[in-house]
Amino acid sequence: MFRDSRVFLKQCFAQYHTTGSVLPSSRSLAKALCRYVPDQNGAAAAGPREILEVGPGTGAVTAELVRALRPSDRLTLVELNDDFVRHLQHRFATEPAFQAASQQTQIVHGPVEEVSGERRFGVLISGLPLNNFAVDEVERILSLFERLIAPGGTLSFFEYIFIRRVKALVTSGAGRARLQGIGNAIQKTLDGREIKCDWVWPNVPPAWVHHVRIG
Repeated sequence: MFRDSRVFLKQCFAQYHTTGSVLPSSRSLAKALCRYVPDQNGAAAAGPREILEVGPGTGAVTAELVRALRPSDRLTLVELNDDFVRHLQHRFATEPAFQAASQQTQIVHGPVEEVSGERRFGVLISGLPLNNFAVDEVERILSLFERLIAPGGTLSFFEYIFIRRVKALVTSGAGRARLQGIGNAIQKTLDGREIKCDWVWPNVPPAWVHHVRIG
């Protein structure tokens, strides 16, 4: 745990734009993000499950995922940050729970666009800090997520509680317009689709987890 936090903190100072926090996700947030992994939205227990995690960082959510995998499941991790990729590789090489899932797991070192265009996932979990991005980036990412999810699949992602509203109060001009645009893009994804919103207080900062049924 200490090693995870140290690696994450280093990357926070080096690349805050893509980390968005000073600490990895808490166990409570990780468990909330994985809410729809165990039963794949009520699908039959037989058959392999395809699970995608985008932006795993040091692996706080991944640790929950590897424990939930069945032998036929496949887990794909997409991580852009070099240090985080090395850290994940180290965990899969040395930690028993990660080692047990290593043959079922693929790490894609690059942007989410590098995931094969033909693949579809029953569960997609995102750890990306959407509030740090430009509006067109958020729109593109959310659109890509929808394309990657199989019909009836679930997208789970989080945002820090009230952070966007607080930032809007202390930001003016283009910054406020950017935050409003991000809020509109997220709301468009949620409208008529959100099946659950978890409030996670034991996290720094506290977070909402949105679960959205696609198709």
